[in-house]
Amino acid sequence: MAVYAVGDVQGCWRELEALLLKVQFKDSDELWLAGDLINRGPDSLRVLRELRDFRAQTRIVLGNHDLHFLAIVFGGHSAGAKDTFGELLAADDVEELAHWLRRQKLLHTDFGYTMVHAGLPPQWDLKHAQSYAQEVEAVIGQSDQDAETADISYRDFFAAMYGNKPSHWDQALSGMERLRCIVNYLTRMRLLYPDGSLDFAHKGPVRDLPQGLSPWFASEPSQRNGETVLFGHWASLNGDARAPRCVALDTGCVWGRKLTAYRLDDGVKITQPAMIGQ
Repeated sequence: MAVYAVGDVQGCWRELEALLLKVQFKDSDELWLAGDLINRGPDSLRVLRELRDFRAQTRIVLGNHDLHFLAIVFGGHSAGAKDTFGELLAADDVEELAHWLRRQKLLHTDFGYTMVHAGLPPQWDLKHAQSYAQEVEAVIGQSDQDAETADISYRDFFAAMYGNKPSHWDQALSGMERLRCIVNYLTRMRLLYPDGSLDFAHKGPVRDLPQGLSPWFASEPSQRNGETVLFGHWASLNGDARAPRCVALDTGCVWGRKLTAYRLDDGVKITQPAMIGQ
């Protein structure tokens, strides 16, 4: 069995299909996906339908674009001008796909690797990160029956999900503020202030960092318990975090670059050039 971890697909089904052919993906293999399965690319509907049918072979964590889609379907929000959800939102099976998607995880650990969309904040050790992720997963993955009596239902969560506050983790946080803060660290984080607070503005390369900010992965990784972190989200890194035990997987396929698969067994990267515009 081989395990392949792939970064932000963002609706680029043709590239993902070609990449799986290139690695000779077998029925015994596993496909790990580091979030942002959809949006900005041309085939979000196809991506969700195909991955749903892989079920037993996939390990998926949610990214900010996936959560944005769920906030539209379940939280009453509207698509933005740059979103490419039109075909997906108009599909007869959109709610079925959305219910399947909301039951995916925010963090996955196995084989000495931890996969998360944006990263692991240095103030959390791995045990706490898993626990915090599970708090959110328990809400967004509720059954409809449980949602009826929950203090915060999954629909409540998606209605109130957006926002940059609180930007600093505090164990005393509760309710929706706590859930939002956890989600922002796990799915939107790139840069941190010295006190661990999130910066939401800078999306560029590390060489252009604003003064006083540092990448989340710049801190000593001792709290990761020897795990290697697989993450996406930061396309301008172009797959190179230059940090110990951190593997950046977003290589900007949707921006015309390439889609990358990282083979966990030996650390080999296999790439598929973008086909957008072809």
